[in-house]
Amino acid sequence: MTQFGIGQPVRRVEDRRFITGRGRYLDDISRPHQAHAVFLRSPHAHAAIRAIDASGAREAPGVVAVLTGADLAADGLGTVPCVSGIAGAVLPPRPAMVADRVRHVGDTVAMVIADSVAAARDAVELIAVDYRPLPAVIDTAHATDAGQPQVWDEAENNLSFAWEVGDGAAVAKAAAVAKHKVTLTLVNNRVVVTSMEPRGALGEYDPGEDAYTLWSSTQGSHFVRNLLAEHVLHLPENRIRVVTPDVGGGFGMKLFLYPEHVLVLWAAKRVGRAVKWVPDRADSFMTDTQGRDNITRLDLSLDEDLKFLGLSVTLTANMGAYLSNFAPEIPTFSGAVMHSGVYAIPAIHVAVKGVFTNTVPVDAYRGAGRPEAAYALERLIEFAARKLGVEPAELRRRNLVPAAAMPYATPLGLTYDSGDFARNLDQALKSADIARFPARRAAAKARGHYRGLGQAVYIEQSGFPPDEFAEARFDPSGTLTLLMGSQSSGQGHQTAYAQLASEKLGLPLDQIRVLQGDSAAIAFGRGTGGSRSIPVGGGALMHAADKLIAKGKKIAAHLLEAAEADISFADGKFIIPGTDRKVALDAVARAAFNPAQLPPDVEPGFAESGHFTPPAPTFPNGVHVCEVEIDPETGIVRIERYLVVDDFGVVINPLLLAGQVNGGIAQGVGQAMLERTVFDPDSGQLLSGTLQDYALPRADDLPALEFAYNVVPCRTNPLGVKGAGEAGAIGSPPALINAIVDALSELGIGHIDMPATPEVVWRAMRSATPRQAA
Repeated sequence: MTQFGIGQPVRRVEDRRFITGRGRYLDDISRPHQAHAVFLRSPHAHAAIRAIDASGAREAPGVVAVLTGADLAADGLGTVPCVSGIAGAVLPPRPAMVADRVRHVGDTVAMVIADSVAAARDAVELIAVDYRPLPAVIDTAHATDAGQPQVWDEAENNLSFAWEVGDGAAVAKAAAVAKHKVTLTLVNNRVVVTSMEPRGALGEYDPGEDAYTLWSSTQGSHFVRNLLAEHVLHLPENRIRVVTPDVGGGFGMKLFLYPEHVLVLWAAKRVGRAVKWVPDRADSFMTDTQGRDNITRLDLSLDEDLKFLGLSVTLTANMGAYLSNFAPEIPTFSGAVMHSGVYAIPAIHVAVKGVFTNTVPVDAYRGAGRPEAAYALERLIEFAARKLGVEPAELRRRNLVPAAAMPYATPLGLTYDSGDFARNLDQALKSADIARFPARRAAAKARGHYRGLGQAVYIEQSGFPPDEFAEARFDPSGTLTLLMGSQSSGQGHQTAYAQLASEKLGLPLDQIRVLQGDSAAIAFGRGTGGSRSIPVGGGALMHAADKLIAKGKKIAAHLLEAAEADISFADGKFIIPGTDRKVALDAVARAAFNPAQLPPDVEPGFAESGHFTPPAPTFPNGVHVCEVEIDPETGIVRIERYLVVDDFGVVINPLLLAGQVNGGIAQGVGQAMLERTVFDPDSGQLLSGTLQDYALPRADDLPALEFAYNVVPCRTNPLGVKGAGEAGAIGSPPALINAIVDALSELGIGHIDMPATPEVVWRAMRSATPRQAA
């Protein structure tokens, strides 16, 4: 272990420029003679466009052009694709700007390009659109009911796809012999992502090269470039450059190709100027992909010893009006396959329906299907324990997959390579002082409050295939630049990747620079999603470093006048063991650029690249314990204590890890207790369309979070790490709702759907009857 290497709590090297205001985000970038775009969004959830009169806008001061969907269609650009591979899915086209029919509030109808943002905003108000409003379908639960309005003519009953995994016959057999059966239906509420930095795009066209450059706040420049080249612009990828500067939060939402990416590039070519678009928050609420929005029914079968026999899951997932890039994959391959959780359930069957509604499209949001599965399963187990008269921890312990069973093949096609779930649970409950909880509950009751304790044991898949890319490139001065195919959006990649290189190559951090985000400078990349950056990107970096060391041994042997087989490498030096003869890595790097110092069979230069394709995902897991107190007069829930015990395999940087966990917990608490996305059921208007109407978690909504971890190394990547970026948002919603329901259990309340706002909790308490309590 080096001073700055694996396991060291190194402070983030990128934070200095961020906290001193020297970060460079999309809105900080301007191009010479650039124009500004503002979009006219549909005020209707569903309507036909009869006509658009843009004459007033075109004559407004400062306006460069006004473009419509008809103009876009005439130029023959492709549509924004869904690239998720669900067999038989209905995949309607998604034009970047609609010409004939809008399908959600916020659909793009026209585009004004002007010399200033103010001029563009003024001109947008002058566009007159003749709409013919159509009936809209909003509700996830009833989207496929007979007689509902059709979002797409080709999607009968608004069904995009039906998908299943597992063994339905085995589940039916388990139910037939079960001693106990428990059923629960629950809602996983829709959330608006609200990253600190909104999206944005700046497009430029070079007529001399017939080439485009897009600057945008993304989670992966190469992915956006690939979709633009293959599906929209129909150009070779080397004629499109995508540059991602600093990114102020992404959480899955910034991974995708959006209509605005297409439109600023297209407009830049049309008007002969760079075109920049930066949304306000209200625009983001209507156009960013949103998250979750599932309705799930679970049927659990148990034997007389309360061992799980079978689980049936029926899930309806709202896709919104269009299929975003990965939307069908989220509730299926990403989420549905995780319904086995940490439990030995012999038979499981999951059936998923993806449905269209006249709402904002839904795609990946921190955890992407895994939080939905964990929430459903952990609420079910808590609900079942209460119904069956057993402590929730006891029901869990009877059914946990034991550490000795690893590797463990689940009935849903995954194989857990490692984990000690019982150890995590025991440690978390001991830390929570669960034995003295009854006394704390009694003290709260004496104050007139309800107190509850909830737990959740989660597991997720992350760091999954395909491959990722890294290049380690020394310059003639002996310093190292890492060119990484992933993309930081606040996680601390610049620090983590430098630590990995420091550990492997023995260099101090100040000799290592990390670059990301420019498709013209970095050969390849998959971007960041699914907590893949360190497990997969780090694996690629290790491979590149191994190749550097191998080449360095040849050069060192020549410099030391020794046989290559006699050379070893450790702590940044090539050495001849048993002697004091050695040469430092940076000296070898400098020599690599001097042909006179190289052996005959070695080319000058010192740079290597690497790919790593993991054979399987990693499976982070852990236990969240939450203790709450509820004021019966107001319904306000106060989190009194929150602790988590996780297993992320080998830990690269404990400080970065704690930051990821804390942030994830805050987002999960926000979904569970505060964040309520509301569409008017008749008009489809987004009623929670600003931060005045949509509540986000604040510092005083959370206590100091207590975080501990156990190291059970992963067996499917060279670092032994398990992805950590999404785990906090996976375990926290069920832990918090379980605690709230536990607090209210003496009123006979067995379930509350998210978000458990004060109003929801207050109404539940007022609606509880003496008979329920009995």
